[in-house]
Amino acid sequence: MIEGSKIRIFVDILLSMSIFSNNIRSLRAKRKLSQQNVADDLTISRVRYSKYENGISEPPIELLIRISKYFHVSIDLLLSVDLQKYSTEDMMKLPDNRIVLPVAVDDLGNDTIEIIPQKASMGYLEGYSDVGYIESLQRIALPFLNNGKYRAFPADGDSMPPFRNGSYIVGKYVEGIDELKPGKTYVFITQNDGITYKRFKENKGNAICVSADNSFYEPYDIPFEDIVEIWQYASGIFPEDFEPGDYESYNFKEMFRELRQDIKELDKKVSTRRRKSSQ
Repeated sequence: MIEGSKIRIFVDILLSMSIFSNNIRSLRAKRKLSQQNVADDLTISRVRYSKYENGISEPPIELLIRISKYFHVSIDLLLSVDLQKYSTEDMMKLPDNRIVLPVAVDDLGNDTIEIIPQKASMGYLEGYSDVGYIESLQRIALPFLNNGKYRAFPADGDSMPPFRNGSYIVGKYVEGIDELKPGKTYVFITQNDGITYKRFKENKGNAICVSADNSFYEPYDIPFEDIVEIWQYASGIFPEDFEPGDYESYNFKEMFRELRQDIKELDKKVSTRRRKSSQ
């Protein structure tokens, strides 16, 4: 009886390794990445990573966590579900696909918020799944923010007033795309654009449409596979006052955008008249 139990356990381990290796190979292919790309992002050698895809060896728990966060798929699904049967959209909806981030506390037991440095914001894309990197970040405690995992991200550019360079957006971690609400603002961590703060418009099935509050910028789509993390706006930190004059630059850009649109429409009318006159 004992020998039979050992055999079943051994078979279960082999099955989990097989599912895991197939899953990470499939997830990598969906993102159109090479083994070298993934290995570099995980800061391991390509040879070591290839052994995981080929089922020759299994990663230690710390690396397994990093792989889970890298592909944005829970460890449970990586080890137990054949993800090749699901589209990217369906994978996001699987009930067990929940990646839980631990909540850190200070000496008084207050929840703390990690602050992503302004000058090193691009490094977050490489370090978000690295426990050592996250633990090295400075932290603050905001007593009115609890019951969730929060993180502060630096604002960049002028697309989302009143946030500007030097201010921070505090976001609450969102577990899945299905939790996004139209009209609400979020910090999206993406493979291509890094940290971006935008307003969610709609779910298009294989991508989400987002927009800036500054209408000078056009709405655009973010593919599901490009999304690494999502944080819903919870609060803002403004090191400096937002002066009334700052709105003038936004109004000027809005005027320029409208003028550019008028020129396009005028050009269309002229082109139409030319075609008619030539017929």
